[in-house]
Amino acid sequence: MNLTKFLREQNYDLIDGPIRNHMPLQLWLKRPFNSAELYYAHVSHAFASPVPLEEIENSALAINSDKKDEYGFNVGITALEDILKSIGLGAVELSNKIKSGKKVTISYDNSHTKEYAIGNIENYFSIADFVHPNPPLLKNSNRNNLIILSGIVFAKNLVVDIETDFKIETELIASLNEMAEGNINFTSSTGNKIKMVSSVNNFFPIAVKANRIDYDKGRFKKLILISDNRDLF
Repeated sequence: MNLTKFLREQNYDLIDGPIRNHMPLQLWLKRPFNSAELYYAHVSHAFASPVPLEEIENSALAINSDKKDEYGFNVGITALEDILKSIGLGAVELSNKIKSGKKVTISYDNSHTKEYAIGNIENYFSIADFVHPNPPLLKNSNRNNLIILSGIVFAKNLVVDIETDFKIETELIASLNEMAEGNINFTSSTGNKIKMVSSVNNFFPIAVKANRIDYDKGRFKKLILISDNRDLF
């Protein structure tokens, strides 16, 4: 199954930017024509409300390597190297070792999803106040520049299949594993295919569910889902 399509059906989008510090209930600032930037590490740093926010472990949204995205070789290698950099494995420059091929398939494994019910967050904001007087926060709220992350999919393994247009030699696999310094395991069980699995110790975010906070003249109105077919993170 296509990974991007599956996530969008669940109102999540893959993170494809260089930043991987996403956590539930962060506030991000998205001004028109600007990239989104982290504004507050947690909603409680900006807003105070007596409504408790209750985290949910969404066991129904589990990602494994059966859900994957397939790319042409050069596009895939480029995307893969960007992902490796974003999860702290930027020293692994595959394009220096694998110079041509047919396709690259990227997937994730060992995942879990943390999210908050939209009704819970809306109840929180319906009686929320600023933590302290804050003119910039009021301006950005009234201009609907605030985005709250209501869900994050985390994974522990990046799983990639690379189909080359040449026969894989054992020396190449040994060289790739040496370059990866134990952070990635490279194997080859067929003549022209390489499998790589990351060995990152910590879970890293791979997809987000995001909602714009709709304010009007200092009063909260509603949350607007902006995940699905958008490119913010």
